[in-house]
This record gives sequence, structure tokens and C-alpha cells, in this order.
Amino acid sequence: MLRDILIVDDEAYIRKSVAGILEDGGYAPRDAADGAAALAAIDSGPPPALLILDVWLEGSELDGMDVLEAVTHSHPEVPIIMISGHGTIDTAVTAIKKGAYEFIEKPLDSDRLLLTVARALEAAELRREVAELKQRTNTMTELIGSSAAIRQTRMAAERAAPTDRRIFISGPAGSGKELVARLVHRLSRRSAGPFVVANAAMMRPDHVEMELFGSEGEGRGAARSRKIGTFERAHGGTLFFDEIADMPLETQGKIARALQAHTFEREGGSQQIEVDIRVMAATTRDMETEIAQGRFRSDLYYRLLVSPIEVPALRDRREDIPALARFFIDQVAGSAGSPPREIGDDAMAMLQSFDWPGNVRQLRNFVEWLLIMAQAAPGQSIGADMIPAALGPATGHADSLPGQADMMMLPLRDARRQFERDYLNAQVARFGGNISRTAQFVGMERSALHRKLRSLGVLDREPGAGESRGNGRPDGP
Repeated sequence: MLRDILIVDDEAYIRKSVAGILEDGGYAPRDAADGAAALAAIDSGPPPALLILDVWLEGSELDGMDVLEAVTHSHPEVPIIMISGHGTIDTAVTAIKKGAYEFIEKPLDSDRLLLTVARALEAAELRREVAELKQRTNTMTELIGSSAAIRQTRMAAERAAPTDRRIFISGPAGSGKELVARLVHRLSRRSAGPFVVANAAMMRPDHVEMELFGSEGEGRGAARSRKIGTFERAHGGTLFFDEIADMPLETQGKIARALQAHTFEREGGSQQIEVDIRVMAATTRDMETEIAQGRFRSDLYYRLLVSPIEVPALRDRREDIPALARFFIDQVAGSAGSPPREIGDDAMAMLQSFDWPGNVRQLRNFVEWLLIMAQAAPGQSIGADMIPAALGPATGHADSLPGQADMMMLPLRDARRQFERDYLNAQVARFGGNISRTAQFVGMERSALHRKLRSLGVLDREPGAGESRGNGRPDGP
């Protein structure tokens, strides 16, 4: 897509000359003859990638400085190059202070103009990338792990990325739904465009529509009071609706119409704004239940549900926990400027046995806590004794072993049987239901482990081909 550049000058031959230079440079120019026309051109749709603006606009109610101030207020992401045939040093300094990228005197040199345009666009792109990097601070940028569950999610994202289809991402809180959306965006043809997040749960109920669609100002200072919404900010890129189920019903209807028509109106406005965006949405809710109970519009849901992607809970990909933990250790240690530490095998086994109801986000927070609080000599690995006992019950440890007091109340035979049942249950869960890997770890033959699990009631039937447990879970790779 060619970069759209708006030329604002009161002299027609200047506009035509600059447009010719830009076309030769591979840009898509358009023009306006005065300040009002320039603001109307900017506000009638997605803003241009760059503005070339004359300082003195003869016969215009708004001169170039007025337009500069208005655009830098309402569209701070748009770089502006000021031009003038009667410029002074004071004028140039004033323009730069008010937000212009550069000031060029007429007559314009084509090579210098194209070089300045390229640099201004590059600087604007760099600012956008820095803003996105700040937004992603302390977050993952890749899907870490090699489990069958995460491989399936990764493949679904990679298949959907080259298309422009809408994507609906579901999964429990903290599992990495936004990360999947960012992966799709990065692999798509829109990767050079913005990735804008609209989190319905974080918006004030009375400001949701203004945040999404923006609002229109009035009078001469329109651009000063106008607000640009997330739909316009995502033009040319991706708009990601996080927790879409929290959107008010009335707003859901407007989103559905905007997705169908690819246009919308700002609050207080009547002009149709056209945008080119890809939409993705995510939720932790059961959408069928939300629709059945009248809390979510079915038409919007099915417009979004073009390419569904499911993100697994961490308890369903326990074999990825070592890789995730190592990744978080390196990340946290790097940001703190401290050497990374190792997690011992016994401690890692404990981490793999926990249920992690907060999923990957909870694991990262715990690893960060562990690196700060675990007392150990330099170079010493983190052992199981450094993991707080309270972590198991607090995180919903699925297969925690009975406490010493409970053991003391049982005869030896029953206590041993109880211990074996809970121990093997925890190990099977740790290896994601993979009986072969569990048997290898605990030091038993696979067939012997099967018999032991059945005798303890962990398996309630002889597993068939590709199955490992009585609940029918597959014996993973």
C-alpha cells in the first residue's frame, strides 16, 4: 500500500509540482488549498502518513501554523514538514517547537524533499515501534513450548496469519491470548501497521464508544477537541478486542455494523469514516452461554468467529513448564542485571505438579518472586525446599500429597497405598498424561506402571490405543 501524503499550499502549481515529485518517489499524494480543506481531508477518514504544509496560506481562515497546532493535537502520530517561500529562522524555530518534523524553504529541491519525507516517515515508524515495545514490556513475544497443545495453537496462528480473516481467540485468563494475537499480526501482511488493543474490561462504561469510535469537535477549534478512537488508530493494521464479552450490548451492535460496512461515525459526527483494519477478539467467557442469556449479540459473535483459535491452560501443557520457567528466569534476570539461576529438578517437578489457575501469567509472577525471595548461595540452584508449602493449596494443586497429620491417622498399608496413589497421580499429571514418560521417570516398566495405576484406582480401565488414563487423555508424544 502506497504511503498517503497530503500537500497543503494555496498555490496550485506548487501542489502539482510537489505531487509529481512524490509520485516519482513512490508515494500517493493528495492536496488541499487552504487550512479548512486540509483539516476536512484529514478528519474525513484515516489520517495521511505525512503532511507537507505551507506556512502562509493566502485567503485561508487558518494559516499553516494554525493547521500545524491542530494536527499535532488531534493526530500526534502524523509527521509534518513545513514549507515556505518567505521563511525566517524565527519562523522555522517556531514551527519545530510546535511539533513540525522539519522546515524547508522554497523553491523546493526534489532530492532534499524526498530525503526529508523518507526520514520523517522512518522516524514516525520508529516512534510507533517504541510505543508498542513499551506496551509489551515484561511480556512474552513468542509461544514458548513444544507440547502437542501449544504446537496446535501455534500452527493455527501460522495458518490464519497470511489471510485477512477475523480471528476469535478463546482460553482461560493468563494463558496468552494477546500473545497469540500479536503472533498473528507479526506474521501477517499488516505487520508494518499498528497493533492496537481495545480492552473492554478496562474502559469506563460511559466512555466505551468514544474510546472505540472517537468523538467529533465543533467550531473553529474542531481538531483541538476531536478525539481519535481505536478504530482509526488501527488503520492499516490490527485491532484486537480483549475481553470482547464485556462490551455493552448497544456498543456490540455498532461494532457489528462497523465490521460489516467497514465504516463508522465518530460520536457527535455524521460523516462516515472508512478504515482498513483486521479485527481479532478474545475472551475467557463461554460465549454460547453469554449469547443464550442475552449478554452478547449472536450476529457479532459469528462475524468474529471466522477463524477460531483455542489457547490451552497451563495445566494442559505441563511439559512446557521447564522451558517457560527458564525463559522467565532469563528475562527477569536480564532486566534486573543479575545472573540467572537454575531451578533444580526437584523444584521443577513441584512446579510441574501444580495446577496454576492463573496460567502462564501466574508462573511468570512466581518465577520473579522466586528469584527475589529464594535464599541461596551464589551459583546454587533453587531447590524444592525453597518453594513455599503454601503454593500448592494456593494455586489449586491438583494432586498434592496428604499432610503428615493425615498420614499419622492411617495404618501403614493404607498410608503407603494413599501415598503411591497421590504420588503417581501427580507424576502422570506432570507429564501431561504421557504414561511412557511417567514410567521412565519413576523407574518402572510401562506395563508395570499401568497395572499399578489400575490397582490404585488411578486408571479405571485398560487404556486403548493412544490412551493413557481412565479419563481418556491421549498418551502424548
